[in-house]
Amino acid sequence: MKKLCVLLFVAFSPIFLIAQNTQTPVLPAAYRTSVYVPMLKGKRVAVFANHTATIGNTHLVDSLVKLGIKITKAFGPEHGFRGTADAGEKIDNYNDPATGIPVISLYGKKRRPSAEDLADVDIMLFDIQDVGVRYYTFISSLQEYMEAAFENKKPLIILDRPNPNGFYVDGPILDTAYKSFIGMQPIPVVYGMTIAEYAMMIAGEQWLSKEANKQYEFYQRAQNSPDTPFHFQVIKCANYTHKSLYNLPVKPSPNLPDMAAVYWYGSTCYFEGTVLSEGRGTEHPFSIFGHPSLPNTLYAFTPISRDGAKEPKLKNQLSYG
Repeated sequence: MKKLCVLLFVAFSPIFLIAQNTQTPVLPAAYRTSVYVPMLKGKRVAVFANHTATIGNTHLVDSLVKLGIKITKAFGPEHGFRGTADAGEKIDNYNDPATGIPVISLYGKKRRPSAEDLADVDIMLFDIQDVGVRYYTFISSLQEYMEAAFENKKPLIILDRPNPNGFYVDGPILDTAYKSFIGMQPIPVVYGMTIAEYAMMIAGEQWLSKEANKQYEFYQRAQNSPDTPFHFQVIKCANYTHKSLYNLPVKPSPNLPDMAAVYWYGSTCYFEGTVLSEGRGTEHPFSIFGHPSLPNTLYAFTPISRDGAKEPKLKNQLSYG
């Protein structure tokens, strides 16, 4: 265990040496409404988002509705459209209580919008805060959403957000023989890109479905033609570079409650594959780890049932770590 602690410390120490605060505030793309809202006017819009898709303290969907944008439906990822569900918890479709907009879960019975879902949609919008770690499922949801857009020839706009772990690259590259929804592409564990940069890479590398790749290739050749079947647009962040030290204004998911958890997640999530607790069910998930059989002179904690971790590993067991 002492060796493991040293390994984690050494692996994470350098990242803080290359990150820096910038005097000019970093603005996620969603804030740049003058750039993308004109593209949505008069359109029937579908939005893939969760609770992190905000402009200031207001949800993107609420902001767009106030601006007169017609949102016909919303799609929600793992943890749900408002971000309150447990990790891995399957979510059903429902109507959003705040807006009445139908919400279709893409983390339940299916992972991508169907042609039927998109029948009354003119343009698709994507806005999610990522944390830059391969097994964080939002980049897998992004790929499925992109494939649905390309295959159904629907215009797609991705609103970029800063990557809080975007100032370094580390970890082994995935062997795609073992790909799953927690790792779909041959990238390092910490891949150093914003979510929109990642979207552009998987499209450019033709890592999408066969039909999506075909449509994207056609789009690339015909961008300046009126016969272009769809449009793929990325709206960039303002004032962001890969040296920016960006503090998330909203916790990205229930078990990443603070920046300590976000920074450590690239390492401590590995404890999910062991008998040790990774801290779910405590106030410090992914910032602590331990087990009842470890020495009782170590830090003591007891995982309990909480919002976002109803059945944590080692529930109600006094652990040390």
